[in-house]
Amino acid sequence: MRYVVFNRKGGVGKSTIVCNLAAVNAMAGRRTLVVDLDPQGNATQYLTGHDPGELEPGLLEYFESTLGFKLLRSATDSEVIHPSHIEGLDLLPSSPDLQELQTKLETRHKIYKLRDLLDDLSRYDDVFIDTPPAVSFFTISALIASESCLIPFDCDEFSRRALFQLLETVSEVREDHNPRLRIGGVVVNQFQSRARLPHELVAELRDEGLPVLEPYLGSSVKVRESHRVHRPLVEYLPRHKLSAQFRELHAALPGTSG
Repeated sequence: MRYVVFNRKGGVGKSTIVCNLAAVNAMAGRRTLVVDLDPQGNATQYLTGHDPGELEPGLLEYFESTLGFKLLRSATDSEVIHPSHIEGLDLLPSSPDLQELQTKLETRHKIYKLRDLLDDLSRYDDVFIDTPPAVSFFTISALIASESCLIPFDCDEFSRRALFQLLETVSEVREDHNPRLRIGGVVVNQFQSRARLPHELVAELRDEGLPVLEPYLGSSVKVRESHRVHRPLVEYLPRHKLSAQFRELHAALPGTSG
């Protein structure tokens, strides 16, 4: 299964969700790949401790090869894949230079190249794709390449309003480019169980018929600690309450056996 975590709002926890769900997946014995499509490279840093652009070749070199700028031995060569410290969890790393490459990729109609690459990387059981906080060439590429779209929701009124625009984007990509794409669910993040507003906002999502996944992910400073040590929380502090929530959420994902 290919999952894309998509929200054009920044700060909703996309990279944290991607890396922790992927880590749970790999620790369950599934061959797992994280694709970091965000030029900021947060998933790359989280899983490896390397700054975006340090791990080469990666996504930048792959996309450059589709333009003829650089020739790899093969567009699907294993060199573009880098291991994390978690067994069974690999990374296709990002680079800040992806941002400058975007216009060239758009004008040369390379929107299907990520899907082609993942089709060739069939040795992985599951793929988790992190995306930039925008509707861009890379985001649309990820939606075209995926089967299940997970939408983080950080219990904010602006996020609730933006959800429907995101759903329209997913629907349009499904109709025009990728009939396999489905909404895998809304991932409620940074949920404060003792506050009234988060409960009200999530209830409104449910009343509007949106597929809200459970459990809701709480907030903890330990997440920032896990970022600092470059280890997903589920591996860094496996007994933490939030780690348990990630495992339960993984079991609730469409396409998992849990």
